[in-house]
Amino acid sequence: MNRKRAVDLSTIFFRDLYRWFLFLLPFFCAFILPVCVCGGTSAVNPERCVIWGSGLQANIVLPVRYFYIQAVNSDGHNLTVSPGKETFKVKISSLDHKEYIRIHVAQPLDRGDGSFLVRYRLYGTASKGLKVEVLHRDEPVAKSPYTIQGPVYHEYCDCPEPDASVWQKALQCPEKEPQILADFKPFPTVDLQRLRQEVPKRFSKRGGLIHYAIINNQVYRRTQGKYTDFKMFSDEMLLSLTRKVKVPDVEFFINVGDWPLETKSADATPGPLPIFSWCGSTDTRDIILPTYEVTHSTLETMRGVTNDLLSIQGNTGPPWTNKTSKAFFRGRDSREERLQLVALSKKHPELLDAGITGWFFFRDREKQVGKAPLVGFFDFFKYKYQVNIDGTVAAYRFPYLMLGNSLVLKQDSHYYEHFYIHLRAGTHYIPVKRDLSDLLDKIRWANENDAEAQQVARAGQEAAREFLKPSRLYCYYYNALLMYSQRLNGQPQRHSDMELVPQPDDHTAICTCKRQKDEGKHRPKDEF
Repeated sequence: MNRKRAVDLSTIFFRDLYRWFLFLLPFFCAFILPVCVCGGTSAVNPERCVIWGSGLQANIVLPVRYFYIQAVNSDGHNLTVSPGKETFKVKISSLDHKEYIRIHVAQPLDRGDGSFLVRYRLYGTASKGLKVEVLHRDEPVAKSPYTIQGPVYHEYCDCPEPDASVWQKALQCPEKEPQILADFKPFPTVDLQRLRQEVPKRFSKRGGLIHYAIINNQVYRRTQGKYTDFKMFSDEMLLSLTRKVKVPDVEFFINVGDWPLETKSADATPGPLPIFSWCGSTDTRDIILPTYEVTHSTLETMRGVTNDLLSIQGNTGPPWTNKTSKAFFRGRDSREERLQLVALSKKHPELLDAGITGWFFFRDREKQVGKAPLVGFFDFFKYKYQVNIDGTVAAYRFPYLMLGNSLVLKQDSHYYEHFYIHLRAGTHYIPVKRDLSDLLDKIRWANENDAEAQQVARAGQEAAREFLKPSRLYCYYYNALLMYSQRLNGQPQRHSDMELVPQPDDHTAICTCKRQKDEGKHRPKDEF
């Protein structure tokens, strides 16, 4: 009898022990394991850490300069979990102690995988150069301090590189962009005279068109259509590009509306017209540029926007094991499927948390469906799975979702952005049928195959980091305009009703351009 009682007590003890183990496992994986394996911040070996990136090169001018730090331990192994958000400190100053320059250096962004992203924005040109110090517990990291020989130009310095090939090489622009090649297939030549005559007739009443001409690196435009306020985004990008590199003379139209415009097939008579748009579709022939959302995020990083493509990388929520194992969605009522998603959420709250935060298109159904409170975008990443559903066109949140460390469940769509061509369903995201009929099954699959789901999330994040970095944005714009210029049949010109789009005039940050004088001199290489 006593023996049986002892066996029962033993069974209860191990059962309770197992329950406590399951309860503490997430905490152990998130906090204790990283310290045991990596030793926390003490495991970082400053000398063995690696620092690299365009922010250490003078001849790469971007709105925000950036570089990376990879934490490495004493054994020479890269850390794969965060050693702590305060692991590194960065100081950047002018090499000329008499020269006052405003430099905004942000706290290094902890990307949660052992790497850090360092951002800084210049509000003046460092004529002699910059000194970059990276410290770990007051000890220099890698080859710190780094010296960037001047002049180091700030974003608003109008000082274009006259040799575009030099500029492209510095930015490591890809030789080919597959989406640009695909978009130009219907346009072996561009008849400029036909373009001028037909585009306004066919499309000016369908939203907003901006007729641009870039002549001698000066930007000119005229607006056509009712809704042209979004020209501020294309203006800002073209001005920023022409401050950095000599752009070939071109004359073209940008559609600043939501929907792509040209529906004619490539074999139609007369053929389709080349119009630049921010979103493409399988039913149209527009030439795609990065969306105004991606463009504005890049231009206004650390200044005019809160959730930009760089800051997202350091705000991706808790570690994977600590995320809520549900799919998440918040957004406007811009598509019927979004309302269906909320209905699914109400039926299956254990799998899905979805809500509509703003009503415009289906206001008559607001009382029935309800209105969800707004949620900060960084809070999205408390969930393991993110549902991406089209809005009026492609959902422009997709780039941000991909940069997180959550698994993106993407609705099948005939709309696309400029970088989608690099992504593969099942490798970088999980596809969901357009009618959402398999969404719940995909969520269940992710819950039952946690390791594989995390692997897809990581692959998508890595791809987004590469294809959405600021340098690739500038490369893409330039390459699209270059290919367009090479196919032009006709002489680009400034028309009498076009106005000059002036470069911003910042009297507090005077810039003296020295590129012409220094063109033949040796350019300093990045120090890695």
